[in-house]
Amino acid sequence: MSRLSPKHRSTYRALSALALLTLTAGAVTACGDSDPAPKSAASHPAAASRPAASHPAASPAAAAGASKLRMITNEGHRVAFHVTQGNGRTIVLDSGGGEDSSYWNDLVPRLHADTGATVITYDRPGLGKSDVVPGPWKVESAVSDLEAGLHQLGVRGNVTLVSHSQAGEIANYFAKENPKMLSGAVLVDANLPQLFTDEEIARLAAASAPQVAAAKKDPDDPKNRQLLSTAASYVPMHRAFHKVVWPDGVPATYIVSEKTPLEASPVDAQRWRDAATLFVKSGPDRTLVTAEGSSHDVPKDRPDLVLKEIEGMVATPAS
Repeated sequence: MSRLSPKHRSTYRALSALALLTLTAGAVTACGDSDPAPKSAASHPAAASRPAASHPAASPAAAAGASKLRMITNEGHRVAFHVTQGNGRTIVLDSGGGEDSSYWNDLVPRLHADTGATVITYDRPGLGKSDVVPGPWKVESAVSDLEAGLHQLGVRGNVTLVSHSQAGEIANYFAKENPKMLSGAVLVDANLPQLFTDEEIARLAAASAPQVAAAKKDPDDPKNRQLLSTAASYVPMHRAFHKVVWPDGVPATYIVSEKTPLEASPVDAQRWRDAATLFVKSGPDRTLVTAEGSSHDVPKDRPDLVLKEIEGMVATPAS
């Protein structure tokens, strides 16, 4: 993709199997419509009326719009949070699988300038400046890291959560457990419970098997480590995820990419779109937006659309 930096291009190529397994960054090549399972993978290239949250004291640099690193300790490991201090409202940007907080670098200053909100990004374990945590990836641990980080940063409410791709799983669990903390959410081509039927889980797991086997030959490579940790818990984790219900009290905008991360398989691409439609129809205060012409990498392909929807959610008065 021409808009990606060399760093991102190499990451997308290396994480093609992870993209398939978790429907994260990058597109995948899945099966033909008549095949029982996909067989191969390849990468493609809130408002003033709401209660104010408390925040860590702003330094002069932060007040000027600079990001400040805060290392949070949770369950024995350190997680890096990057805070651009603002006033009253908080926007949390959560990256897709295989991406660290730098994924949002282009959007953070624009969001801060346009909304005046505190903007927070963070690195999940094994990425960016955060510690590596061995073993299978657990969404419960990821939610715990986000909860602990916001708590230690003094954020108690009025949060707009923005989640891309795999981070949609974290968002669904976080919203279920912390509905009063969220004033709204923008889910950017994010994983949804509605997609992960037993049949779809089997299709995606089968497609990733060759890449998982290859990754086991070099498990210490960070990219392989991410894939293997996700693969180790993939089936039971997504069977559980399929049962998660988004709380009715949390407004949500879902941005679906036109191409979807499964564009090479019409069957799976349509299931991705159907999941988005079903999610939006399953509760109140939910809006579906299509990112026309975009790949799964919507924040890079259509940044202005993502900014518009985040800023619209931040500005929406509480019901």
